[in-house]
Amino acid sequence: MTGNEPKARRVLRTPAGYRFTASVRPLTFSPYDPCARIVAGVFWWAARTPDGPATLALRPEGGDLVAEGHGPGADWMVEHADAVAGLRDDLTGFAELAASHPVVARLASQQAGLRMPASGLIFPRVLRAVLEQKVTGKEAYRGYAATVRHFAEPAPGPVRLLLPPDPAAVAAAPYWVFHPFGVEQRRAETLTRAARVADRLQRCADSTEATRLLRSIPGIGPWTAAEVVRVAYGDADAVSVGDYHVPNTVAWALAGEPRGNDARMLELLEPFRGHRGRVCWLLEAAAVQAPKFGPRAPIRSFSHY
Repeated sequence: MTGNEPKARRVLRTPAGYRFTASVRPLTFSPYDPCARIVAGVFWWAARTPDGPATLALRPEGGDLVAEGHGPGADWMVEHADAVAGLRDDLTGFAELAASHPVVARLASQQAGLRMPASGLIFPRVLRAVLEQKVTGKEAYRGYAATVRHFAEPAPGPVRLLLPPDPAAVAAAPYWVFHPFGVEQRRAETLTRAARVADRLQRCADSTEATRLLRSIPGIGPWTAAEVVRVAYGDADAVSVGDYHVPNTVAWALAGEPRGNDARMLELLEPFRGHRGRVCWLLEAAAVQAPKFGPRAPIRSFSHY
């Protein structure tokens, strides 16, 4: 025995055409995410579960997925592995909705193997979403990675990963701790406020309740709430209102208009209610982009996020 053997194991059946890597990728921030990564085709994910720290390994084997859990929370990880892999994603009714628009129908066919993951854990996604507010992806990742490493706690298992920060430790940190990471006072204080209610967030029964609680936290608006519940709950209807690029992408893809605003985006997505976030995800997965020419998008306040 080396001490790295999994404490729990489960074999998951996958649907025909299932795209494993693309489905779990939303749970990683980058190929260098200190908490989650894909190594040699195996997805490794470190988390603080309700039962304690754990690392999940998801490995394709034949037409199945093998889920292995390490650490005190191994059983929780393995029990939820199908949701993490997107295998609980409910596509009921989407085919009929997609058929109403030729672009969405084509993307739904081309990306049929994609499944939306549901991590079941709220605060790690809050951490990422708050640090992504109103900055570039590079700046957001720098702040995220530096924050994780500041509160560094090794994850169990054979791969060198770090656990996401303990919400209690984040809640106790003064805002200036985050300044060297490129995180200004406004986002730092939003993060600490969210950390103080992390237990309440984790106890939310569904994405509607979680959205309501998230929106009650100063500094968290519709964009941040949608970014959280889409991945934590696998909410296929969550739309990131306030995003810099998504309204243009939706307007271009669905109406041939190079520029759009939030109102126009929601109007175009309304026929797909119940799966509006899924449509946005399909457009992202297919790398659909609006033309780069046109007026600049208006600068939005933090309250919008």
